[in-house]
Amino acid sequence: KASGVNAKLIRHYESLGIIPKATRSDAGYRVYSETDVNILSFVKRARGLGFSMKEIKKLVSLWRNRSRASADVKALATEHVKTMEQKIEELQAM
Repeated sequence: KASGVNAKLIRHYESLGIIPKATRSDAGYRVYSETDVNILSFVKRARGLGFSMKEIKKLVSLWRNRSRASADVKALATEHVKTMEQKIEELQAM
């Protein structure tokens, strides 16, 4: 509930390796960390902005890698902006 992502999608994101497998409570319920919730919220926003799951996985991987250059993140985001601008132009042409 905290992330706004439904349980089925959370399990799907776990299967893709976007978030780690959840730990389990004594009662068998999945337990997610605050970091997991933040990642899930990010994934939801990124999907809403049209990022592919492949792009999102790469962005999350870059976020987890503290030694990465911020230019790597900017390059991926800039490429997505270009793609979206092309789609806008195509829609306007229609």
